Amino acid sequence: MASEAERKKVALRRLGDATFSKVDKVSAELFSLTYGAVVTQLLKDYEDVAAANVQLEKMGYNMGVRMVDELLAKASLAQCASFSETAEVVAKVGFKMFLGVNVEVAAATSSEFRLLLSENPLAEFVELPEECSKLEYSGLLCGVLRGALEMVQMRVECSLLRDTLWGDEVTEIRVLLKERLVEEFVDDDE
Repeated sequence: MASEAERKKVALRRLGDATFSKVDKVSAELFSLTYGAVVTQLLKDYEDVAAANVQLEKMGYNMGVRMVDELLAKASLAQCASFSETAEVVAKVGFKMFLGVNVEVAAATSSEFRLLLSENPLAEFVELPEECSKLEYSGLLCGVLRGALEMVQMRVECSLLRDTLWGDEVTEIRVLLKERLVEEFVDDDE
């Protein structure tokens, strides 16, 4: 008999599949090649891998701030009861909806989780030259996570721990909860 947690994961995976089937799609190859062109241009503009890493994370943050609204609207999600439940929603619904990939959650606690991408559409057709070995090519995803979670009142720190472009078997992103934000409402009558 499946545990309650396993049933929730299956339900979230089904929700991710259903939501993915409802959204407009772009060719994975076109997406990957376009992203590659953006990264190449950033490297040319900034002439520094570290500066390009910062810009990729900022771009992702700005995307995440907007993407969370679409996720919440199309997936009709209820508020998550815990940070580990948030991890499952991000992995099973968010990544499926926007990238069409299944992502596994590892080491989920009340303040941290890790996302494991066995397939990373951003890294398709990519090979990093030696001078770019420190490039966080998938750093955009860290920014997306940071921006999206901030919009649902969670300040997080995201870091890319492993990447298939660095020779690792999977891409691994660590998400650390720094603070739960409190939404403050200002009374206009005062």
